[in-house]
Order: sequence, then structure tokens, then C-alpha cells
Amino acid sequence: MKTLFILVALLYFCAGSFGCDSGLRLNWDFPGSDIKILFSPDAEHCQFLCTQEAPCLFWAFIGPDCLVDDRHYQCFLKATSSGKPEKQNPKQGTTAGYSLKSCSPLPTPSLCKVYENVDFPGADYRTFFTVDYKACQKACTDDPFCQFFTFLNGKFSNTNARYKCHLKYSWSVPRTPAVRALADRTSGFSRKFQIIPSSQTVCQHTLFPNTDFPGYDIEVHQAGSPELCQVLCSAHPLCTYFSFVSNEFKCYLKNNPNQMVPKDASGITSGLPSRSCPLRNETNPFSPSHVTTYVGVDFPYSDIRFFPLNNVESCENACTSEPSCQFYSYITSSRVCYLKRVITMPAPPRVTNLADVVSGFTLRNCFL
Repeated sequence: MKTLFILVALLYFCAGSFGCDSGLRLNWDFPGSDIKILFSPDAEHCQFLCTQEAPCLFWAFIGPDCLVDDRHYQCFLKATSSGKPEKQNPKQGTTAGYSLKSCSPLPTPSLCKVYENVDFPGADYRTFFTVDYKACQKACTDDPFCQFFTFLNGKFSNTNARYKCHLKYSWSVPRTPAVRALADRTSGFSRKFQIIPSSQTVCQHTLFPNTDFPGYDIEVHQAGSPELCQVLCSAHPLCTYFSFVSNEFKCYLKNNPNQMVPKDASGITSGLPSRSCPLRNETNPFSPSHVTTYVGVDFPYSDIRFFPLNNVESCENACTSEPSCQFYSYITSSRVCYLKRVITMPAPPRVTNLADVVSGFTLRNCFL
């Protein structure tokens, strides 16, 4: 598997040789070679998931009208060492295609559609009643945490739940899939992303060294520092406080609005979300004073390409100037820079058919 990902990274570097292929192959399948399976409401969304997933080179989407396969709304992200599908065959109700990574400029997902009789189950953080799906979608658009929604209309089977709007969340900030200590690595983030923690003293007062807040975990993620864990907590609508275990690089997001019971614990830093603290200098977003690098820390996986560079500053600059790069790792011994990215577009955890509901995305990502 490791060899495959190295080959995929090299293929991405030379992706222009394949050209930009944005076509959708209706009633067609690329069987096998799966690297990840996600849910999508349609083939276009699936194509952008493949484009944002670093190793993905091509994909297949099983639509709701497929009669030969009941894995409806599943998006299969795929890769091979050659960059091409090993198999191709017709398949009713399935759409296949290629990543848009080699397209220049890189297309931006436009999530303008709404989906009738389609549910996005899970990921709820707020519900209320409103008149129609348009009002629900507007509420989602106006709420910075909301990425997608589901609205139950006036004909929904459960009369007590009619006209209910469900606002839903998915990660819009890049999360490193793994973090590990390695002496000859230095890692960091693109300066274009608001993932850089603030250095303001007032925000640092929300961190409590050698303190644990046990229990009430809602999610666990990898993070390079307590400050990055705080950024993740601040970005999640349900996170009320967090604990970061330094020797494991684990960030525990927690939800308990009623109480917060501290416990002495060496090597654990806990804290509060800092949603009122700026994550970067608004007057100069590329200000060096707001750039943090993590010496002796590696962000493995999710490589989009790699190449030799003389120093870590050049690697950070390369990541910042690369539209698709979110974070990087630099090997000081061999002077190699790895540019990396993960999926940050709105992605429902599940998609299913359900009568008399309407689902869709925030209009902040809609470009007509």
C-alpha cells in the first residue's frame, strides 16, 4: 500500500500527461482499485471528493436508480500505479470518471443543487421549525458552522416532525490524518488556511497545562499541538472544551455545557474554544509572526506531490502558493518537501432516500 501511494504521488506530479478529463461516463463502472468509500448525493459531488482526496485518480458513483447494485449514493474513490482503471465495463445506474487534479485552473466545487426525497442522516447540531426548505437553507448559509441541511416538509410521515429543519456539520478546516514524532521532520500549514493558532496572550489564557477534563468525548483527532487542538474545538459547533494528550498527539473534543471538572494530569493540556480569537493577522494574512512550524513532527500520508527544496521555509512557501496544498512535511536530512491535502468540502456522512424531505448544502459554496 505504501508503494502505491508513492507511485500515486509521482503520477500526480506528472498528471498533465493524462490531461484534464472532466467527463462523466454514464452507465459505466471502473470496478476494483478502491482506496476509500464515501457518500455523495450525485456524481458531480463524487468527482470533487476524488479531486480533493490526495491519492484518488478516478472514481465510480452508484446512483439511486441503479437496479443491479443496492449500494446507492456510495462514491468509490480509486487509484492504481498506472493512473488508469484496471477494468472498465458498462453498469446500469453507475457513473464513472477521473479526478480533476490535472485541470488548470483547478475547478471549485459549486454546491447549488437541492435534492428532493433525499436525506442526509447524522451530523446534526441544531434543529428548529421553519416554513420551507428555502428558509432552512438560508439559515444554514447564515450559520458559519453549517455545511448542509435536511428539511422535513408538510407531507412528512411523522406529523410531529413536519417543517423541521436540521442543520448539519462537516469539517471545513484541514485535519491531519496522522501525527508522529520524527527528529528529521518539520511540518506546518499553508498560510492561506485559517488553521494557524493566534499568538495573542488573551487567547493563550484559555489553555490549562497539565490538566485533563475527563469524559464527554464527542470526537478524537490527531493534532500537532494543544493550539491546533484548540482550533479544531473552535471549529466544531458542539465542542465546549478539549483535552490534548501530548505524547500521543491526540485531541479529544468534548461536549458538556453543564460542568467542566479539571483533574491534574501530566502531559495533558486542556482548554476552551477560542472562537473570538483571530487565527491570523487580518491586515497581513502572510505575516511571519503568525506562522507556526512543528519541528520534530511529521504529518504522514495525504501527499499530493513531493520534490527537493533547500529548506523548510521554501517548502512552506511552496505549500502556500499551491492552490490544492493545505499542509506539508519537510525532511531535513534529504531536503524533500511533501505537499499534502485532505477533503474539506461539505460531505454528508450518509445519503439515503426518504419521502417528503429536501436536503442540500450551504449556499456559501454555490457559484452560478
